[in-house]
Amino acid sequence: MRLLKGVFVWCIWLLFLLSVEARVRHYNWNVEYMIRKPDCLEHVIMGINGEFPGPTIRAEVGDILHIKLTNKLDTEGTVIHWHGIRQIGTPWADGTAAISQCAINPGESFHYRFHVDKAGTYFYHGHYGMQRAAGLYGSLIVTLPKGQNEPFHYDAEFNLLLSDLWHTSSLQQQVGLSSAPMRWIGEPQSLLINGRGQFNCSLAAKYGNTTLLPQCNFKGGEECAPKILHVEPNKTYRIRIASTTSLASLNLAISNHKLIVVEADGNYIHPFSVDDIDIYSGETYSVLLTTDQNPNKNYWLSIGVRGRKPNTPQGLTILNYKTISASVFPTSPPPITPLWNDFNRSKAFTKQIISKMGTPQPPKTSDRRILLLNTQNKLEGFTKWAINNVSLTLPITPYLGSIKYKLNNTFDKTAPPDTFPMDYDIFNSPVNPNTTTGNGVYTFELNEIVDVILQNANQLTGNGSEIHPYHLHGHDFWVLGYGDGKFEPGVDEKKFNLTRAPLRNTAVIFPYGWTALRFKADNPGVWAFHCHIEPHLHMGMGVIFAEGVHKVGTIPTDALTCGLTATLFLNGTHP
Repeated sequence: MRLLKGVFVWCIWLLFLLSVEARVRHYNWNVEYMIRKPDCLEHVIMGINGEFPGPTIRAEVGDILHIKLTNKLDTEGTVIHWHGIRQIGTPWADGTAAISQCAINPGESFHYRFHVDKAGTYFYHGHYGMQRAAGLYGSLIVTLPKGQNEPFHYDAEFNLLLSDLWHTSSLQQQVGLSSAPMRWIGEPQSLLINGRGQFNCSLAAKYGNTTLLPQCNFKGGEECAPKILHVEPNKTYRIRIASTTSLASLNLAISNHKLIVVEADGNYIHPFSVDDIDIYSGETYSVLLTTDQNPNKNYWLSIGVRGRKPNTPQGLTILNYKTISASVFPTSPPPITPLWNDFNRSKAFTKQIISKMGTPQPPKTSDRRILLLNTQNKLEGFTKWAINNVSLTLPITPYLGSIKYKLNNTFDKTAPPDTFPMDYDIFNSPVNPNTTTGNGVYTFELNEIVDVILQNANQLTGNGSEIHPYHLHGHDFWVLGYGDGKFEPGVDEKKFNLTRAPLRNTAVIFPYGWTALRFKADNPGVWAFHCHIEPHLHMGMGVIFAEGVHKVGTIPTDALTCGLTATLFLNGTHP
């Protein structure tokens, strides 16, 4: 009787859910180039509806977002990826050119329509060429439904979107990376907070080592004046932080204030207190800030480069206690960014991130394991990044349509390697520095449990190993652990965290180290898994995952208007 009653209640609840029509939020966006002064100097940047960064989307769990995106660029295609949104049931809306859809041609439009199913801090960005470096990005915030509460208290919130800026165009950067010999773009000229920064000046010129830089006079006007955070004393603020940097890993700190980290990549974590946080490209966090300092002072918020020898000044803005004027400068210098190559400090921060009690934990075992070795290589004089010695080159026909409609000769049907030679010396330059190109696919059975071991190695020449933040589309994964040196199968599994593994969609591999991830291949579609550093992806540092594509519904026509899928429509043979 109790079972029947439970079934009855469940059926009533299901009928109620089906009867409630999801709210649809409509947006009509034009992607275009604009002339702006984000760091007080004039640049050509990419924006949406005349805004840079693009408009912030705020939605509730269960909402449907319907964005009509029109390409107002004269000479290039575009797409937008909704970073962190899993696109369950709508893989064609993931916004990855040549993977989930065709690029949107100049003058044409594409309708992105998808559910937001999980509360959290997310963002969106261009996923065609190097348009993220050009400025095509914005914030996407998903809140709990009305009546539901977060597992932590706060009085108000701020949103910080962090990015880096070059004074050369993204097209010039792209051509340089694709040249032989490669012309490296170098470090960014400015760091931006909510699209604003200051080049060749310092808000804190009177302090310490910044005396060589002149005080800012904001010749760019309001476009580059810092967005000040105005707070009241003795309140708690949630600060949502997202990094859409093209290259830079960052450290963020607020003078005299502790930060309590409570969310990572849209997932709640066990709260912990720090003086500053490291944030890599593609990551998002929420931190809680309590305004418990002297209310008669203002305080610096700073971001600085980590993981690369910095040649970029700190980005700064001010935390203003409303009890005094926002024009009053802090009396102390900004926080000092930790030494760029103090990786032990970075590892210590990252390893503090564990799941909040009650978070679903990973299955105890996996069905399949792939080991992916990151290397820098040469190909006929061109510099490339490769995984298991394959540098990714995307096909003309999007994978999703090719696999769904069983098209031949659109990409390499030979699966890429599941592993690399176990005698590979990760600490020295490669004996054979040459790579091959490819666009094969790792195919998983639907609901298969997959382990991915990311292995870092020495760079092409000299000594050095870079940080790589890896982002998985269409899924969250459990971060099982990190290790130094080469991963040892049969040994390092004993180090895995199977009880408090955090759920993420982006994870970092430290120099000369490994990172272990586990995910369930339960989202039918074709998904990118790649380094989120824009030049590295452009140079081939990514792989493609596919699962259950036969379960994908009818793909919208406007997602498949290129390559051989376009031929299907012309011949009237599209299902």
